[in-house]
Amino acid sequence: MDKISRIKTRRKKLELTQEELAQRAGVSQSLIAKIESKNIDPSYSNASKILDTLSQLENKNEMSAEEIMNKKIISVSPENTIELTIEKMKKYEISQLPVLNGNHVVGYISESIIIDNLLKNNKQNLKVRSVMEDSPPIVPTTTTRDLIADLLKQFPLVLVKKKEKIKGIITKSDLIRFIYKS
Repeated sequence: MDKISRIKTRRKKLELTQEELAQRAGVSQSLIAKIESKNIDPSYSNASKILDTLSQLENKNEMSAEEIMNKKIISVSPENTIELTIEKMKKYEISQLPVLNGNHVVGYISESIIIDNLLKNNKQNLKVRSVMEDSPPIVPTTTTRDLIADLLKQFPLVLVKKKEKIKGIITKSDLIRFIYKS
């Protein structure tokens, strides 16, 4: 059984002692030690208890987009001016915004996009649609923290959907705050 041979690796990744895993799984510490040293093949029921416990603990540690997301979505329309966008960013102390046309995500805009365009055009009456980037990633509420972290390395924000509706937004600062709080 490949899963049984990985018990020690999974336990250590969860930073559990043999005793802690044994208590949580309802088996003896000596059984865990014998399984990990490959001195015994556990019964099906004991293997199930241990493997189920490890799975539950691993899933508990895996945060989802729904837990991390900020439900208050501040956005701009493609027809808004850059000036209005800057005012919103200042007011809410944020550095990027999704661009929504009604309920549809059509792009995003960030401080760096605004700076680049103001330096080139020097016009504050520019419309968001003329400078926005393509839509940011949109993920389901069940998306894992690790995948969100990978996406945030490429994009300044990630939107979260449930049943085809945008339910939240995650930025790098949201992720950092959530991890630090946990």
